[in-house]
Amino acid sequence: MTSAKRLKLDSEANEDNVEEKPTIKIEPDDSVTVTVKTEPLKSDGVKIEYNSDDDYVDEDDGEEKKPVISAQERVWKSKHCPYLDTIQRSILDFDFEKVCSISLSNLNVYACLVCGKYFQGRGKNTHANTHSVHNDHHVFLNLHTLKFYCLPDNYEIIDATLEDIKYVLKPTFTKDEANDYMNVILMSLCHVTPVREFFLDETNYSKIKLPPGSIMYPLVQRFGDLVRKLWNPRNFRSHISPHEMLQAVVICSKKKFQFTKQGDPIPFLSWLLNSLHYTLTGAKIKRRSVMLDTFQGEMTVHSRRVPPPGESGVGEKYKTTSTTTSFLYLTLDLPSSPLFTEDGDHNIIPQVPIYKLLEKYNNMTEVEYKTYDATYLKKFEITKLPKYLILAIKRFTENRFFVEKNPTIVNFPISFDMAEFIDTAVADKYSNTEYNLLSNICHDGTPTTGTYSTHLHLASAGQWFDVQDLHVTKLQPQMITLSESYIQIYERADLSVDSKGT
Repeated sequence: MTSAKRLKLDSEANEDNVEEKPTIKIEPDDSVTVTVKTEPLKSDGVKIEYNSDDDYVDEDDGEEKKPVISAQERVWKSKHCPYLDTIQRSILDFDFEKVCSISLSNLNVYACLVCGKYFQGRGKNTHANTHSVHNDHHVFLNLHTLKFYCLPDNYEIIDATLEDIKYVLKPTFTKDEANDYMNVILMSLCHVTPVREFFLDETNYSKIKLPPGSIMYPLVQRFGDLVRKLWNPRNFRSHISPHEMLQAVVICSKKKFQFTKQGDPIPFLSWLLNSLHYTLTGAKIKRRSVMLDTFQGEMTVHSRRVPPPGESGVGEKYKTTSTTTSFLYLTLDLPSSPLFTEDGDHNIIPQVPIYKLLEKYNNMTEVEYKTYDATYLKKFEITKLPKYLILAIKRFTENRFFVEKNPTIVNFPISFDMAEFIDTAVADKYSNTEYNLLSNICHDGTPTTGTYSTHLHLASAGQWFDVQDLHVTKLQPQMITLSESYIQIYERADLSVDSKGT
């Protein structure tokens, strides 16, 4: 072509316009570069971006090529690939080295999801593209970016049904929720008969009046809902979710207790019992509530100050003082673990009977307590037994650097008598001082990554169960004493007769 090409831009809309129109003259030797900038297309709320390398440049050799399909068609095919039914999941094996089966290169490797082989690249004249054309295999997975592509059309596949293949290639394990320390407390309280009977009747707490601005009202309502759902004989499923109750705990505790971070059941138990009592009494804590009637006991604390070295200990401040206080649970102190063990004893776990720990409350054993300026010796005398006795075994010790767990095994019976730990005059007030184990909360693992489970006794079935989140298994009573007990709830024997069969 020797003659020059002339492109004349003429407006057909206005023939009367005599003004000469601009023209563009392109000579044979001239080169024109046209740059087209497109915006990412959006379809159904999904933003899909394409770079110039995917559309025009081969990944391996850099050879320029023209786009095969339009952008609109590419978006549609990304969600409606017709070759997804050719994927053979049964033959996929991602345990081999991620290298091309032909070039043995580990760069830009794709896995054919039809035959399971690895190939390099996806552009024109690459091993993956050639394999796609010759064998009619179209679905490939980038082993590095975890993106799916259809070859030789070279568009990305977006489909939720392919997530299982990603998980097989790169499995990830996360613990989104750490609410087992709450679950064991809630499950145990729901099996305490007076608490259960009270919250099953919604009229008992539907008209609570709290001070203006109080945020505690949802706690009682959500706990009542949880109890009614748990004991509902017409549930559609064999399990229920405590999510609403956990949300109320987070709000009412002002994020002190959260279900996304592991916590300690003992502080949570103390907060929950006091918060439920506070709300049920309308913020008038001197009133009685079902929580105090069920768990509260009384004791007398005899305290005397220890004189420092060089002082005689004579004076008003060194006299023994006695105060009466109430309690919702009793704390049991474990003996310190031995720092050094003899040869052959390195696998022996220390054990202690629960009677030894309960001697703290026999009004004879003195326990040392230190403050910033003085040391005190205290004796505890139980003057009123609760209907349900909660024992909290102090198993964790926290300092400025780490949390240490005491692995001592506590040997305890299913039933024991509290008469030997209280005064005779106090024991005569009760027809029965024997307690039967109702719930045993134990901890397994390290202080930071361990889990909590509870052993529950169902009186109607006469059977023990091991409950850990959604896992419930039957348990022999002999296996309960082998666990690392942390919190125990005992029911007084005279109450067990009344609640049997419920």
